[in-house]
Amino acid sequence: MNFLLINRVADSMYSLLHDGQYRNTSLGRDTWKTIIGLQVSLQMNCNMEGFNARCFWRYNSRVRIGFAANNQDDCWTCDSRIGFGSGGLPDDSNTCGHAAQNGDNGNKIVKAMCYLFVH
Repeated sequence: MNFLLINRVADSMYSLLHDGQYRNTSLGRDTWKTIIGLQVSLQMNCNMEGFNARCFWRYNSRVRIGFAANNQDDCWTCDSRIGFGSGGLPDDSNTCGHAAQNGDNGNKIVKAMCYLFVH
C-alpha cells in the first residue's frame, strides 16, 4: 500500500472539486509516480497536477485528484494519468489508478483500490 499526502486548506473537499476549476499542487511528477510503483509510465510533457487536472480536449486524460501528462509539448491531448476519479484515453474505465499510452515506461494500465482520507 502506498500513500500520498496533499496538504491543502479548504472549506471542504466539495469546494475543491465541484466547480471543475483546476487547482494545482506542487508534489511533482516523481512523487505522484510513487503511489503506483515500478510499473508506472507517464508521458513527459504538460505535467498538470492537482485537483481537476485535465487536458483541454474533452476525450483525453482527466483526474479529479492527480496528475495528467502529454507526449506533445502542450496540454491538449494527454494520454497518461495517475489519480482518483480519472477517465479518458487510453482507458476510460480506469477511474482510479494509472493509465498511459506511449509513456516513459511504455503502454501501461494499472487499476487500483483507492482511498481518500480528508481531515
